[in-house]
Amino acid sequence: MSDRFKLIRKPNNDPMNHITVHECGGVVYLTFPILEQLPGIVHGFSTRLGGVSQGDVGTMNLSFSRESSRQNVEENYRRLAKAIGYEPERLVCSRQTHTTNVRVVTEEDCGIGFCRSGDYDNIDGLVTNVPGIPLMTFYADCVPLLLADPVHRAIGCAHSGWRGTAANMGKAALEVMKREYGTEAKDVITAIGPSICQDCYEVSEDVIDQFREVYHRKIWPDLFYEKQNGKFQLNLWEACRQNFLMAGVLPEHISLPDLCTCCNPKFLFSHRASRGNRGNLAAVVMLR
Repeated sequence: MSDRFKLIRKPNNDPMNHITVHECGGVVYLTFPILEQLPGIVHGFSTRLGGVSQGDVGTMNLSFSRESSRQNVEENYRRLAKAIGYEPERLVCSRQTHTTNVRVVTEEDCGIGFCRSGDYDNIDGLVTNVPGIPLMTFYADCVPLLLADPVHRAIGCAHSGWRGTAANMGKAALEVMKREYGTEAKDVITAIGPSICQDCYEVSEDVIDQFREVYHRKIWPDLFYEKQNGKFQLNLWEACRQNFLMAGVLPEHISLPDLCTCCNPKFLFSHRASRGNRGNLAAVVMLR
């Protein structure tokens, strides 16, 4: 199906990294093979296609703050929920501010971010062990992190921009899952979702300095390189992979993306490609 949408994919040799494209009722969404093999896990990642929004946020925009029509966004939420297979009224959504704050989600949180407001802010990660609660986080170049603990039946969903990556959002989510559910990192299956690739992500040296502070010098060549203009190309995918590895996740339990948001701006929202004129994508994960 990816050929139909003329996607630019990043080359890799691992079938677990080949993101799957689905279409249901006109809604196009993505799943990750490494999570598809787990029984009892519902998950997906939205694309731009299948919604009712117009213009720069067309069509599957999932941001209430980037569109004047709340009715359109609510319809998009319902369409995506029907396609992937969860109840939108039970959604619990993040309130992202580029932190590593993680909220433990319970039954009392259901509906926050979609059909009611919540009592929290500054939350970039969500975890739960309660079946039937979909966790949702939002993107338009930043890195989605999905986590599943099949041993203790717990899940996590986290937003990791460059600040969250340098501060190790992956480790933060795992620590909360261990504290709350007894999760061991070696058991966790993780997917790093569609986001901006190294080829597209030029940053200044002040950003790179923060990565130099927290990553060992020997892996710097895998994370960034300097160009003649004094700027750097930063590899957030590899940085997130290193974060999981350092936290104890097994290499074979980490799936890297093969889709870049910036390389595919007609298929996925990209802040950089659109110069900020865009809607929001979303990652969602739920225990059956």
